[in-house]
Amino acid sequence: MPQTADDLDAVAVRTWCSLALDALGREREAIDAINVYPVADGDTGTNLYLTVESAAAAVEAVFAAHETGASAPSTADAVRAMAHGALIGARGNSGTILAQLLRGMAGVLAEEAGQDRLRRALARAAASAREAVAHPVEGTVLTVATAAAEAAGRAAGGAGADVVAQAAYEGARTALEATPGQLAVLGRAGVVDAGGRGLVAVLGALVEAVSGRAPEGAPAARVPFAVIGDCTADDPEGGPAFEVIYLLEAVDAAVERLRTRLDALGDSLVVVGGDGLWNVHVHVDDAGAAVEAGVEAGRPYRIRITHFAADRVHARPEPAQRAVVVVVPGDGLGGLCAQAGATTVLARPGEPPASGELVDAIRRAHAREVVLLPNDGDLRHTAAAAAEQARTEGVRVALIPTRAAVQGIAALAVHEPDRSFDEDVVAMTAAAGATRYAELAVAERQSWTMAGICQAGDILGLIDGDVAVIGENVPETARNVLDRMLAAGGELVTLVLGEEVPDALAATLEEHVREGYLAVDTVVYRGGHQCAPLLIGVE
Repeated sequence: MPQTADDLDAVAVRTWCSLALDALGREREAIDAINVYPVADGDTGTNLYLTVESAAAAVEAVFAAHETGASAPSTADAVRAMAHGALIGARGNSGTILAQLLRGMAGVLAEEAGQDRLRRALARAAASAREAVAHPVEGTVLTVATAAAEAAGRAAGGAGADVVAQAAYEGARTALEATPGQLAVLGRAGVVDAGGRGLVAVLGALVEAVSGRAPEGAPAARVPFAVIGDCTADDPEGGPAFEVIYLLEAVDAAVERLRTRLDALGDSLVVVGGDGLWNVHVHVDDAGAAVEAGVEAGRPYRIRITHFAADRVHARPEPAQRAVVVVVPGDGLGGLCAQAGATTVLARPGEPPASGELVDAIRRAHAREVVLLPNDGDLRHTAAAAAEQARTEGVRVALIPTRAAVQGIAALAVHEPDRSFDEDVVAMTAAAGATRYAELAVAERQSWTMAGICQAGDILGLIDGDVAVIGENVPETARNVLDRMLAAGGELVTLVLGEEVPDALAATLEEHVREGYLAVDTVVYRGGHQCAPLLIGVE
């Protein structure tokens, strides 16, 4: 139950996160529907929900860790967890900005004392969010956040957190109503800013968390889409083709250089975070260059690349006829698949994507028909659940049970959106099924395998999921795996190299194939961070 409090303690922070998640859950579809800026991709509500979901989960983890102890978490523990959870789970432009807003608030709430600290926290949040955006635009969530901070600042001196929060909410709501007059694309569409509306919902939850009462006044209304005219943004080409988001471990100086480089590559640049961990968001035409810039700055991971539909309609995205959603085990393959037009979901080691992430990716694809490639046998139930959920939302989904990334690459290579859906699915399924797959892994401990007993540190060659070769080094094991696979025939070998594997290995294996199997071609890709040392496909 919401609590009445003069200030935010850990329980109030937990309650705030829970109520904000509930509010965004109720308003997600409505916020998605009015999303026309900076890109009309119809996912702002979903992105904000997922960002707050990550923040709430982090706070719950802090409370769970204290359940066996004698004391409850401190306010500092709770707000820092909230900010960190939002940072690592931030989605989209608005979600990334919201993460910075929460981080700004946490910096004050965790480190300062006094009855006015909520007022100061809101001011810090608004200022830090503007600093994180390369080119702030009025009429957006930044405007709404600034108005909330200014309204909170005008609250009576010494007022409790409930009064300050109510003032911030009212200031944000008033500013939201004015956004169509500040940003032309909103005015033409007859809608308020989607990110701003989401922030109003989050501030409304704050009011309820500290006062025990839901705030007075409803969010600003919007004009129904039936009367919306042309709301194309100022860019006649519709803006860059890709949205790139990743977490980055890097020092401050490297991040400043990264900002400059990404600002030259695209737009909608937002870089949030600090203390060595950053969330980077940018819209670009060259997704690979954006990722490479992150590699030069530090260590990027959890890379998400979304291909904006080329024929999007800027008031309400007109769904493409067909799209492919593919799960990839490394950022290099993510860039490769995104360049081919697919929507990607990164599978992190030990953290397979949940069905909600796959449903989110299907929604981001904005297509009437979607082909889903899970690329992992262990994801079959998760992918099936996601496909079923998407079908209830009116999307036609075909799940091709790919068990490895190389099977997904083979399927994507024969994808032709111009032919019928059934024909396309049959061709992609056949290509995947005709691809045998293997990977190299390092044994973590002594154990029994199909190929005998392995010791910790041995190189294991797994073919179609079973250990077939045990070796002492990667090149020797890889050659043995290739020989076993090609003994049954093949026309094309696909090699996917992990981040730390030298290019020389690819050259060695290409030569091995060329000398022993004259009619077989070889293609090589870089899997990037989080990919296994070597993935092999034989078609």
